[in-house]
Amino acid sequence: MSRRRSQRPQPELFPRSKRPTIPIEPTHRLVLLTDELDWPALETRVEEIRMSKLKSAAGRPPHLRALIGALVLKATRDMTWREAEDLIRHYAPARYLCGLTETEWTPDFTTLHDFAVLLGADGVKLMNEFAVKWAVHEKLADPSVVVGDTTAQEAAIPYPNEMGLMAAFVTSVLAASKRAGVVFQRFASKVKTQVRAAREKVREYRLFAKDKSKEVKNRMVAEMANAIEAINGRLGRAVAAAKAARSRVRKHGLVAREKLVELHQTMGKLVPQIRYWLKTGFVAADKIISLHVPELYSIVRGKVGKTVEFGLNWGITRLRGGFLLARVALNRRELQDTRFAVEAVKDQVAMFGKAPRAYAYDRGGHSEKNVATIKKLGVKEVGLAPRGRAGWMVSDSMKEKLVRERALVEAGIGAVKSSRYNFHRPRARSVRMMGAYGQLAVLGFNLNKLVRGLAARREVEVVG
Repeated sequence: MSRRRSQRPQPELFPRSKRPTIPIEPTHRLVLLTDELDWPALETRVEEIRMSKLKSAAGRPPHLRALIGALVLKATRDMTWREAEDLIRHYAPARYLCGLTETEWTPDFTTLHDFAVLLGADGVKLMNEFAVKWAVHEKLADPSVVVGDTTAQEAAIPYPNEMGLMAAFVTSVLAASKRAGVVFQRFASKVKTQVRAAREKVREYRLFAKDKSKEVKNRMVAEMANAIEAINGRLGRAVAAAKAARSRVRKHGLVAREKLVELHQTMGKLVPQIRYWLKTGFVAADKIISLHVPELYSIVRGKVGKTVEFGLNWGITRLRGGFLLARVALNRRELQDTRFAVEAVKDQVAMFGKAPRAYAYDRGGHSEKNVATIKKLGVKEVGLAPRGRAGWMVSDSMKEKLVRERALVEAGIGAVKSSRYNFHRPRARSVRMMGAYGQLAVLGFNLNKLVRGLAARREVEVVG
C-alpha cells in the first residue's frame, strides 16, 4: 500500500533569509519625493496644526516624521489604513519615505487614522498649500494664471428615499440599544411590537409597492412615518431617563449612547420633512439624505444620466501648470458658482500676497458685480465666460488662452476623482473625514505631478 504524500513541500537544506538586502531604486517615485521634500519645514507646519487642535500637550511626543510620511504615502495612492501599515512594514520605498529604514518599528493603522482625524480637512489643506508653494518655487506652477470651478464629492451612501431612511433608523436604534446600558435595553424591549410592525411595513413597501398607485405608496410612507415618530418619542424619553440615571457606561457603551442621541435628533427633523413632502409634493429645504451623516446634502448638477449628486460641494482652483487647490463648502450655499468665482481670487490673494494677472471661470460665475469685484482685487484679465449675448471682457487672444486653461481644469478634477486618488465616494463615515480624504486626494495628485516635473527637469525616468 502506497504511503500518502505529505502536502507540505520538502524544506530547503539552507533556509532562505527573511532579511532581503537589495538596494532601493534611487529613481523610485517615493524615493525622489523623500529626497526633494523639505521635511523640517513640513514637520514645523504640521506640528503647529497638531498643537492648535490638541486639548493638552501631555504625553509622549509622536513619531511625526513617520506619521507625515504615512499620510503622504496614502495620498499618492489610494489605500486603506491597514494597507498603508502593511506597505510601511514590508515595502522598502515606503519605509524610506517614512524615515524608518534604520528601525524595525512601524506605526499601526489606528495611529495613522487618529493622526488623519486630528489634522482634519483644514490640516491637510495646509499641507497641500505647502506642496503648491513648493511647485511655484520650482517654477512648475504659475500663480499668475488661475482658473476656478466647482465640483461635487459624492458620499458612500445608498440612494436616499424616505422608506429606506426610516428602515435604517429602526435597525440602527436596536443595534445601538444593546450596548447603551439598561435604560436603552428596556426601551428596546418595550418597542418590540412597534418595531415588528414597522419592519412589516417596509417589507410590504419594497416587495409589493411597485404595482400600486402613487396615492397608495404615499399612504404607506405616511403610516410608516407615524410608526417611526412613536418609536422616536419613546427613544427621546429613554435618552432623558439615561441622563437622569446614576448608572454610567464606558467605551462602546458611551459611543452607543451618543449615537442614539444623534439618531433621535436627526429623526426629529426628518419626520416633519417627510410629511411636508407628502403634503406638498416638494422637497423640504435642507432635506436630510443620510441618517448617519445628516450634514450631507443634494447637489443639482444637471448632468446627463445624473442630474443630482449626494455629498459635499467643493471649490477647485487650478494654477497654470496643472496644480490644484481645493476648498470644501461648509454648507450647500457657501460655494455656489456666483460666490466661488470671487472667493477663489480672494484665496489666491491670501496665499500668494497678490491677485493673479489673468483669471477664468465658466458662465455660472458671471455677473457685472463679480467682474467689478474681481478687478478691484487686482486681476487685470477677467475671463468670466459671459451669459447670453454679453461680450468677453478680454481680448480675443487672451480669450483663447483662458478658454484653453478653463478646459484643463476639468481634466485635473477628473484625475483626482479617479480610482488612484479616490476623491469620489471615500471610505468616510463623517463629513470631517470626507473633507480630509478629499484634501488627501488633491495632495496626492499634486505631489505625484511635482515628482514627475522634477524628474523630467533632471532627465530622470521615474519608476514605481
